[in-house]
Amino acid sequence: MRQPSFRVAIVSDVHYAGAAERLRGDYTLAGMQRPLARALLRAYRRFIWLRDPFAHNHLLDQFLEQTPAPDFVVANGDYSCDSAFVGVSDDAACASAAECLAKLRGKFSPNFQASFGDHELGKMKLGAELGGPRLSSYHRAVRELGLPPFWQVTLGNYVLIGLVSTVVALPVYEPETLPEERAEWRCLREEHLAEVARAFDALRPEQRVLLFCHDPTALPFLLREEAVRRKLPQVEQTIIGHLHTPLLLWKSRLLAGMPRLERLGPTARRLTAALNEARHWKPFNVRLCPSLTGIELLKDGGFYTVELDAAAREPARFELHRVQWKSRNAGISQ
Repeated sequence: MRQPSFRVAIVSDVHYAGAAERLRGDYTLAGMQRPLARALLRAYRRFIWLRDPFAHNHLLDQFLEQTPAPDFVVANGDYSCDSAFVGVSDDAACASAAECLAKLRGKFSPNFQASFGDHELGKMKLGAELGGPRLSSYHRAVRELGLPPFWQVTLGNYVLIGLVSTVVALPVYEPETLPEERAEWRCLREEHLAEVARAFDALRPEQRVLLFCHDPTALPFLLREEAVRRKLPQVEQTIIGHLHTPLLLWKSRLLAGMPRLERLGPTARRLTAALNEARHWKPFNVRLCPSLTGIELLKDGGFYTVELDAAAREPARFELHRVQWKSRNAGISQ
């Protein structure tokens, strides 16, 4: 006799582009004055990362069409293009995120939960000291977009837990924040980690955890929390986003433990700080949910469905679903 089960769908890094963001044109070169740097970034975007970050809204519609009736749906962060690099305190990015979340909630609510990504808060752009996390983005995401900093859902003996990776990894992101906001960021982090600790302390021995942590940079900081370490064997899988493609996860594992580079700009400092600690990702049983687009080079985007045994006697069964990657003239041309 078949055991009761739950079917969960997971989508990450939608990067939806609303009308106001699409009007900005090629925002990826903002703040870059040197011709060589601009040319290199343009080539990287065109051939490797994403030629047109505004041209893929239809992939969200594909996800909605291909996911008829799961028991629960989790969106694991990054709902806008963050084209001003300060998160949803920017009206255009907030409108993109709101439109994206409205589509998801319109189909899946009340069986839907969304986590924070780093783009909801802001971060300095690649190749320039422009932007960064903003407290106003954090508060707007909570109040206007309805994103809970911490959430927890129980499905049988499985517990789904979501958190704000940027807040947990604040020691890495703090140099990109405004100096006058750092004290409040630190208070938010203490409160957030206390809430995470309470949830892990409350886990019963028979329960298993699916942890949703958008940016794996946060995982070594979670490992330092006693309550998390004590219950870590109950974390069956940690679902991350952020990296967009399995290629970057593979490279991250290859470069784990590399030294930090502090003098090559904020992006190099942030990335090498994460890679320096990447060897501590392993105990969390990391699984990457790619972005819907993947990257230009591989067109390897998709989403997951997961079958959960309600009694948690059998491991969760993950299935990756690819989306059809077609270019549509919905955005900028390069």
